[in-house]
Amino acid sequence: YHDQGHIPIKVYGVEESVTVNLGLPFLRTSVDHGTAFDIAGKGIAGETSMIEALKLGASLASRKGLQV
Repeated sequence: YHDQGHIPIKVYGVEESVTVNLGLPFLRTSVDHGTAFDIAGKGIAGETSMIEALKLGASLASRKGLQV
């Protein structure tokens, strides 16, 4: 069901979407797209997804009283 859930999110805006893994003993957020090795080292990759993942992780951590 993982892929079906991602369809509407990626249609809405893949740059702003973030993956959150639940059920782990630690907080984990990540970008919601692939590795894009084809553009690695070319200076053209966008940082929006990474920034959104970091912002969400910090927000979730602060709600749980974790040190960020």
